Amino acid sequence: MKTLNKIIPFLFVLLLVSCEDVFEEDISDDIIEVVSPKDNTTIESNVVNFQWNEIDGAKKYRLQVLDINETIVVDSLVAKTSLNIPLLTGSYQWKVRGENFAYESNYSPVSNFSMVTTDDLSNQQVVLTSPDNNVYKNSADVTIKWQKLAAATSYSVEVINTTTSESVYKAESTTETSVTLNSTNLTKDANYQWKVRGINSTSQTAQFSSRNFFIDTVVPGVPVNSLPAVNAIITNNVSTTFTWISPTDTGTIRSPLLYTIEFSNTSTFTTILFPTNNASTSYQRIFTTLGDYYWRIKTTDAAGNVSAYSAPFKFTVI
Repeated sequence: MKTLNKIIPFLFVLLLVSCEDVFEEDISDDIIEVVSPKDNTTIESNVVNFQWNEIDGAKKYRLQVLDINETIVVDSLVAKTSLNIPLLTGSYQWKVRGENFAYESNYSPVSNFSMVTTDDLSNQQVVLTSPDNNVYKNSADVTIKWQKLAAATSYSVEVINTTTSESVYKAESTTETSVTLNSTNLTKDANYQWKVRGINSTSQTAQFSSRNFFIDTVVPGVPVNSLPAVNAIITNNVSTTFTWISPTDTGTIRSPLLYTIEFSNTSTFTTILFPTNNASTSYQRIFTTLGDYYWRIKTTDAAGNVSAYSAPFKFTVI
């Protein structure tokens, strides 16, 4: 009987995978047509806009860019049919294929292109490096950075509190490639946009390159254990659902929350058993060892603020 119980789930999973294959369109003989850059194109910019035509049945597309030594410098899987990528001066080739759960198309014929340096900034972009777009932070000490643009002699930089539409920092002609912000500039919890434009004596980048970050300094409320109740009796080898209540976030910026559930054999949690992070306010676990246990929860938001632990609940596995 035990052997049969192991075989049935395996067959069920196998059936699901087989069904997925059946419903996916076979694109293995298809070839994608590239739109740009075409073969033997010269690009007077530091950024390439790759574009290709959609093929029926493809869920995503794998784009590869190789340098003159045929070393892969870009390998990206995207759901759209275009992608902007910054590249250094030099010669490259690129290709793209479609993919779904079960099949891959042929790669498009390889297209060669070259990147050349020019003093005209109108077709170039400032490449931002950090912080990542839409990152959450719990401190006003933020350093924004971007790559040096060879033809630029200076940069125009601005930081805007988009929650209030207030410009909190502005520099029209900095020669640096970073700016350090602090509580003087970032006085409030808010969504901030930072943007940079390259400038020289004859031209400037056509638009600002921009990203956003969030400042969230509010510590999440302490979660409250719900079920199983205090002193509950739990049957061993049976899945038990643990649930808790998460207080409403009162901050201006409400970062995504992650809950850590911890178990212990002691009320002081001297030894913590199988801690688990969970995005929802419920968690299931099977206990195979008899005895008394305690469980508690803490909340961490995406900015790194951490709540206190909930009051622990005791339960017994029999």
